[in-house]
Parts: sequence; structure tokens; C-alpha cells
Amino acid sequence: MQRWAHFSAQAAMVGLLLGISTAAHAQFLVIGDDNKLHWDDAGKPVFTEPGKDEVVIVDIKNREAPKIVASLPLTNTVIGPPTNLAVTPDESLALVANSLNYESSGSGGWKPVPDNKIYVIDLQAAPPKLIATVEVGKQPSGMAINKAGNLALVADRADNAVTVLTINGKDVKPVQTVSLGDTVSAVAITPDGKHALVSKHAANKVAWLDIDGQAVSYGKNDFAVGVWPYNVQITSDGRFGLTANQGNGGVTDGGVGSVSVIDLKANPPRLVDYVAVGPTPEGLAVSPTAPLAVAVAINGSGAAAKGTWYSTSNSLLDVLSTAGGRVRKIGSVKTGRLAEGIAFSPEGKYLYVGNFSDGNLQAYRVDGDKVRDTGKVLKLPGNPASMRGRTP
Repeated sequence: MQRWAHFSAQAAMVGLLLGISTAAHAQFLVIGDDNKLHWDDAGKPVFTEPGKDEVVIVDIKNREAPKIVASLPLTNTVIGPPTNLAVTPDESLALVANSLNYESSGSGGWKPVPDNKIYVIDLQAAPPKLIATVEVGKQPSGMAINKAGNLALVADRADNAVTVLTINGKDVKPVQTVSLGDTVSAVAITPDGKHALVSKHAANKVAWLDIDGQAVSYGKNDFAVGVWPYNVQITSDGRFGLTANQGNGGVTDGGVGSVSVIDLKANPPRLVDYVAVGPTPEGLAVSPTAPLAVAVAINGSGAAAKGTWYSTSNSLLDVLSTAGGRVRKIGSVKTGRLAEGIAFSPEGKYLYVGNFSDGNLQAYRVDGDKVRDTGKVLKLPGNPASMRGRTP
């Protein structure tokens, strides 16, 4: 951090006002970088010495020229869905889960072990800063904040449970643990705040939770969906729940992926369709303003053994329309290698993708139901494993 030895009172006041103005008008993406894991030519993960990760805060006020405003030295991991972080609707706080830590394997290498930390980041500070660390269940993975901004749910993968967090200003605390009986990876909250979906990826199911204020309950109602539903999202109108089904235990094999479609307005809610997408979909985002969703298919890029028939140099953005009471694929656009995190701008006119193996952020323009590459790329300090914008 730069330090100024001689700084007048007048200059300090100007700087303070500028800092407040920037915080008030900034629009943020929060990105978790994992700089300790990569894949070798055989497609096997290589764990290296920890201590080099960061959480990067990017201002997208200028949509096609995003800029980094903070880089916090916090542990993060690409193991898990790219939704292990969330931003409150007023963009005052970001919550970032650290799913795994690394320990020495005893043979000169490193092995991942479950962590239980949630980092609380003050986005209104100039620059944004870590203000608290909260402990939850083991291996906190996918996360969601409700539209009111006062409740968060965290999928505790190694504990087969969901932790309920309350948010009161800058105070975040765990108030409840809900056991779900199976390992869980991601969670989404309905726009009315009354229900949530939780992906039980290894059981090929999605759990249905009831929310009453700060009390969350599980009536053991599950939807059978596709194979390995790693990520789950809910459309902005509350009509559909969508899961990104990777298949093959989440390991790339070149086979087609799918998106499960759950009709949440049906009585009772039920699975109504599958939509084919590219191989190994993981990232998944819904537009905050339009009947549009985008699934990120890794497509054999970045983590597949080189020379295999399904190894490619790019991931795919499969564009889905959710209009007219059904979900259908309407287009596909190439993106970078091993794309993970994905987020829409607040008004839904731009889409941002974090390419893990390329170490960058790629910007796309959304024109109606078309997604077009702007050619604008922001180089990141590391490898983006996860990303979210503000909760709409």
C-alpha cells in the first residue's frame, strides 16, 4: 500500500470525498482467484504451494472498460461451483466462502482439506476491505443472498447441510444449520424470498427449502434432475429453477451436458424439461431483466488431457431463452479456456466471463437475445475460479 508522508488536510478531504463518490457509484464484480491449482497435459490436477490466491474487486461502471479497484490476499479455490461468493443487492457487502485449504501431503506435495470460513468484505470502503471472518460448516461452496439483502444461504458440501446467515448492516452471523442428508454444492433463493433450491450433485437431485423470515426448513422434498447437477439458479421472474448437469461425476469426457428445467409456478413445482448444452456445464447465470439465461460449458478446455478427441481451446456460452413458458437453447458463443464464473451487469446489457486458464475477464454485449463478444478483455492478477455481481 502506498503511503504519503506529507498530505495536507485539504487534500485528505478531497481524497475522502472522491473515495465516497467512487464507492457510491461503482458497480462491482467480485472474483475469487485460485493460483495454486492447475492441470497437467494428462488432465490431472496439480496442487502447488498455497498463499498466492486473491479476491479481486472489479468496477464495471464503464461496461466495456472494467477496472480493478482492490485485490485482497484471501484464499480461494476452483474446486466447487463458481458461486462461492455473493454480493448484497445494495452492493455494501460481499461474502466469499473459502471451501478448501491446503496441507502438506507428507511427500513434498499438497492436498486439499475442507475449510469453514466466510470472508466479509466491505465494498463501501475505499478501497474495499476485509472486515470480518465468519465460521460455517465444512467446505462452504455455493452461496446465495435474498433480494431483501438480510439473509444468505451457504451450501456446506462436506457437512451435507446449509448454513443460514443473517445480514444486519455490516454484521453477518450464522443462526441455523439445516441438514439435507446428501452432499450439496450450490443454492439459489426465489425472488420472493420464500423458498430456495439446493443442488445435491452426487444424488442427482435438488432440494426444496421453505423460508419464513430467518427460519429455514427442509420438508425432504427433492426434485430428481439430471446427472451431477453442480450449479442451480432461479430465473428473475421466479418461474424456473435451472440446474447445470455436468454428467460423469463432473469429469470432462466430451459427452453432452444438460440444463434441467423445474417449473416453480406449477402446483406442485416439478421437473418439466431438459435442454442439451455443451460438455461439462458449470457456470450458470440468469439475466436480472430479461427472459435469458447462459450456461458455461467447459467443453474440454483447460482440464482435459491434451490429444484426446474432446480437448479444445475454448469454452462455450450456451444462450437459453426462458420466454413463453418454456426454456430452449437459442445460440452459442465461444469464450476462453476453462471458463468458470459468469455474471450479468445490473441492467442485463452486458455479460462477463472469467476464463480460469487464460487469467482474464471477458466482456460480452447482450442485444435482445443475442450475446456478442465485445473484444474487450481485462487481465487479472491470477486465475478466476468464481465470480458474482450484485444480487438483483
